[in-house]
Amino acid sequence: MNKELAIDVRGLVKRFGEKTAVNGVDIAMPRGQVWGFLGHDGSGKTTTIRMICGLLTASEGTGRALGFDIHKESARIKARAGYMTQKFSFWTDMTIRENLEFVARLYRLPDIASAVRKTLDKLGLSDRQHQLAGALSGGWKQRLALAAVTMHKPQLLLLDEPTAGVDPQARRDFWDEIHRLSLSGMTVLVSTHYMDEAERCDRIVYLANGSKVAEGTVAEIIRESKLHTFRAEGNGVRQLSESLKGQAGLDHVAYFGAALHVSGSDPAAIERTLTDYGHPNVVWNEVRPSLEDAFIALMAKAGVDHRVHS
Repeated sequence: MNKELAIDVRGLVKRFGEKTAVNGVDIAMPRGQVWGFLGHDGSGKTTTIRMICGLLTASEGTGRALGFDIHKESARIKARAGYMTQKFSFWTDMTIRENLEFVARLYRLPDIASAVRKTLDKLGLSDRQHQLAGALSGGWKQRLALAAVTMHKPQLLLLDEPTAGVDPQARRDFWDEIHRLSLSGMTVLVSTHYMDEAERCDRIVYLANGSKVAEGTVAEIIRESKLHTFRAEGNGVRQLSESLKGQAGLDHVAYFGAALHVSGSDPAAIERTLTDYGHPNVVWNEVRPSLEDAFIALMAKAGVDHRVHS
């Protein structure tokens, strides 16, 4: 057992009847880091998180979380972990304070009043403590949920799409808090669809079709994609995108904001195609591939999901 690892799981498999949701996932995550867990809907992220924290029993595979066996010591893992679900799962007809008091009792905290007061202050919830949870906006619900799953000071924090549906400022505030928690020694594994959030992580794990297809830092993921990307802005770019799709050398064509990105493995082939399909108002420049370019390539490489669906 490696005591430096917060998560050390190997060959995790989860089947639901005939459907294989997760197929042989390995994760070795050091303590005190923030890792991003990426993948499209149905890729197996939530199922993997639930196996790690003991909420689901793996069909195959072995592993430890916080040094405890995920099969035999799941109760000990749950007591030391915080898990924030994708859907708001607290009591909407109770106030913020009442929700936190209830959670404090569940965790059997010794001084409930003190724990709730400190949590309210730390997450900026004191002024809203008597507001019903059901009346909160998405950002404030998110803040309440984070307060509830961290008030017992877990060693491991598992966050499943925690910022879906909240505004950009709330997302930024949330991530500031995540890094503050990490600096205090907490280990954080967070699933996300947002590339800017993934870039805030120490390391990224990417799942596709239930399997791990990539792991590394942002720079490593981009480098290992072996992509060459060209970018263009200007009048006519959006119209040009449709004519470029499927052309020689262009593996991926995607529109980002006001710019068009085309990517492939052979820069010479890309340039030939861009010359053949030129536009007088469009100027192309080779740029460093973005993380999103890399993940589009990974999704294409993963191909069709061949898992059996029930």
